[in-house]
Amino acid sequence: MKYVDEYRDADAAAKYAGAIAKLTTRPWTIMEICGGQTHAIVKFGIDELLPAGITLVHGPGCPVCVTPIELIDKAVEIAARPGVIFCSFGDMLRVPGTRQDLLSVKAQGGDVRIVYSPLDALRLAQANPAKEVVFFAVGFETTAPANAMSVYQAQRSGVTNYSILVSHVLVPPAMEAILSSEQNQVQGFLAAGHVCTVMGYTEYEPLAVRYHVPIVVTGFEPLDILQGVYMCVRQLEEGRAEVENQYTRVVKREGNRPAQQIIAEVFEISPRKWRGIGEIPRSGLGLRAPYAAFDAEKRFDIASGAVEESGECISGLIMQGVKKPEQCPAFGTRCTPERPLGAPMVSSEGACAAYYRYRRVTTK
Repeated sequence: MKYVDEYRDADAAAKYAGAIAKLTTRPWTIMEICGGQTHAIVKFGIDELLPAGITLVHGPGCPVCVTPIELIDKAVEIAARPGVIFCSFGDMLRVPGTRQDLLSVKAQGGDVRIVYSPLDALRLAQANPAKEVVFFAVGFETTAPANAMSVYQAQRSGVTNYSILVSHVLVPPAMEAILSSEQNQVQGFLAAGHVCTVMGYTEYEPLAVRYHVPIVVTGFEPLDILQGVYMCVRQLEEGRAEVENQYTRVVKREGNRPAQQIIAEVFEISPRKWRGIGEIPRSGLGLRAPYAAFDAEKRFDIASGAVEESGECISGLIMQGVKKPEQCPAFGTRCTPERPLGAPMVSSEGACAAYYRYRRVTTK
């Protein structure tokens, strides 16, 4: 396929792996912080091409996986109410809450619908004025512009039966939380190319300086990732800590200014709890006061409360790069995609789902 096959060339991949091996003189641990990159690494065996001294660990790069269980419970409660059409991307339907998931609500008669854009949900609201239409707004900075635009258009069109349940998280604060942790093992990052397409990478530059850690903005194909690893290892070996851009065909330093403007118009930065990790200051987005009427949490007045997660699930340690999925005692036995203990086994971007699909035969 044009524009894809050239980034999956086996000979070129072998040359990159050889160049990385020649460059490496000591062990290094590098974290990718994007679920799409995680799946590419495991699917194509990129980590197995690297020299033994290079360890790739998987960060909290799956927005579905880090959505707190309390918010899943709120989504379930809203979706079960009469007169509600609850809209979501498909990967949220099987994420377990305390008692059930959205797919169970649908099976019990709730009007839960899979949509491909928040603007689809807005059109549903316009077509069903007697119903309350709620969209589950989950994602990193990548999906924030479209979600913001749906609210912006709803307000200007006078649509009063539309709201969003917000679970937006921001990547740089999560990286800082990992770097400042006593358990941190990460010495370099591959930054998510799609996030940087929207936001640029100026926010990463202070992190590189403060923690003396190289950060390489990286794409999603095998050669992208191998080149990103090469650039990161080269910095580590040279004692440099800078932000470099491997994904130059897509990402600009300043990002997408119109997308940033609509985010800033509708959302404001807020603290956010990350499932398996805990609350990270200034790591989320919430609706600004002029758009508060479109906040589903306020509209449905659902009480919040602390929720205990499965004691068996080690997703928090996996998403902080401390452990890998096959090191979880429940992996592939008590935790499977059909009966998941945690979100990383459910989501198409989850690290556990990637290992289950591509590495289960080789794990114990």
